[in-house]
Amino acid sequence: MTKRPPAFYSGGVAQLRIALAQVNPTVGDLDGNADLIVEWSRRAADAGAHLVAFPEMMLAGYPVEDLALRASFVEACRRALDRLARRLADEGLGDLPVVTGYLDRRSVGPIRSGQPAGAPLDAAAWLHGGEVLVRSAKHHLPNYGVFDEYRIFVPGDRLPVVRVNGVDVATVICEDLWQDGGPVSVTSASGAGLLLSVNASPYERNKDDVRLELCAERAREAGCALAYVNMVGGQDELVFDGDSVIVGPDGTPLARAPQFVEHLLVADLALPAADPSAEPGRTPVDAHDGTTITIERHVLTPDPLPAHPVLPQPVAEPMDDLAEIYAALVLGTRDYVRKNGFRSVVLGLSGGIDSALVATIASDAIGPENVHAVLLPSRYSSEGSVVDAEDLVKRQGVNSRIVPIAGMVEAFEKQLDLHGLAAENLQARIRANVWMALSNEHGHLVLTGGNKSELATGYSTLYGDSAGGFAPIKDVFKLTVWDLARWRNTQAGVDLPFLHPFAQEPIPEAIIVKEPSAELRPDQRDRDTLPEYTVLDPLLADYVERDMGRESLIRAGHDPALVDRVIRLVDIAEYKRRQYPPGPKITPKNFGRDRRLPITNAWREQEK
Repeated sequence: MTKRPPAFYSGGVAQLRIALAQVNPTVGDLDGNADLIVEWSRRAADAGAHLVAFPEMMLAGYPVEDLALRASFVEACRRALDRLARRLADEGLGDLPVVTGYLDRRSVGPIRSGQPAGAPLDAAAWLHGGEVLVRSAKHHLPNYGVFDEYRIFVPGDRLPVVRVNGVDVATVICEDLWQDGGPVSVTSASGAGLLLSVNASPYERNKDDVRLELCAERAREAGCALAYVNMVGGQDELVFDGDSVIVGPDGTPLARAPQFVEHLLVADLALPAADPSAEPGRTPVDAHDGTTITIERHVLTPDPLPAHPVLPQPVAEPMDDLAEIYAALVLGTRDYVRKNGFRSVVLGLSGGIDSALVATIASDAIGPENVHAVLLPSRYSSEGSVVDAEDLVKRQGVNSRIVPIAGMVEAFEKQLDLHGLAAENLQARIRANVWMALSNEHGHLVLTGGNKSELATGYSTLYGDSAGGFAPIKDVFKLTVWDLARWRNTQAGVDLPFLHPFAQEPIPEAIIVKEPSAELRPDQRDRDTLPEYTVLDPLLADYVERDMGRESLIRAGHDPALVDRVIRLVDIAEYKRRQYPPGPKITPKNFGRDRRLPITNAWREQEK
């Protein structure tokens, strides 16, 4: 454990009941997000909490992207924060300190060239007694992966330390925890008994373990307990998984919230009592990263409370790998549908594994009664594909209709002399026209069924099977598609909050074991044009997600000829991916916000 500086007061222990509200805001819905803060603050008060904390940018939603550069939106957020503080007091919650993220701006200081317009701040506020008591802002601004924060925010330079019931609570925001230096590095010098981190940390596979290790490391570095509250919900491509956690000064987990659901994590903490001689004020401290952080002290309630009974500490078990991936896909799909005002979805159901998984995810997300499957047999569709699709419809209870397209294809062929790939793609584009027409007629959102292996290699038809409004398995490699289908079938009848209670396996076994095919020509199989997925997917993961070059791929054990072929397929398909619908990010690097390459690009990995 990091030792306290000599000035640290060690005069006793104080109890603090903290509530972490991992909730699901919507970007731009200031009134709706304020309603959530009031609702969950009331729940915290009813639970006897002394302090409640909400995620990063809770009031504005996250990420706001270039809305941060729009002065009207920033000012609306600032006004909403003031209204929220007054409303909390008016509704009898003014005595409960509420910490929430919001969008602010720097109101003083010179405007410099190259600074984001309006000097926006990714901020956090303490609300108490009808007023905004404390304002601070994120110091470290991430500029990697899905984040563009250096482009739209200016950095903060303070560490607020607020005394609540005799405990000094320091507050930081998300990335400040991930980087060395900055506010976290001066927490120990502040003498804080608790470090509170408000976060909007997106999900990706295995990130929950990394986060827990990070919280433990930072707690030991700060020499105090750490409370980490994270957002939950879907926002375009991003999914936030909650998984809020509290760890002790030695990094031991004390309490943990479940993943992918809204939840109020309430925990009783025994923390060092604050030094009564440390009065409100400001102290500049070297942050060890070339910057100075000002420790800003405030006192709300100076004295510890009398000892009170301690609640059982809830520690949710982490989900297994496939369960959390599936939960992320369901939550991302549900929130994209719901937050964008749709009530139903439509998709093509081919009898193949991809559309079967997408239909199942949709049924779990919004209920099978709101899913509309369209079977579009052509002259090349096998009888088994139609039968298998109909079996899935019966198992899940989704709405369905059959629209044969053979006659439509013949009508086009009478006007156009098409051969080979052009003729194949015609069928895919006719199917897409049917989906889009039904979408326009009935207000359904079109779900696209392509997986990451197909997107990577360009194995999709532009304006055909790539058409749609949302792509639930866009970031899922083909092998994982099969794994998820098998996993979902094992959960039939299992009571989980993100699963519909199907009485039987929702995906027919015949679909899972079937050899994949686009069925656009006689006896077509994926392996006619693509390597086996057991070989292809690991190579794609190394090239796309790990950015390994040709020589590195070969040293990793991939076949040189296949490396050259796959690199070419991936590189020339960039224009297709740029026009593909958004879909939930589940891997360290998705096609979209994570991976941004020029479409017009003459550079290629060199063959030797």
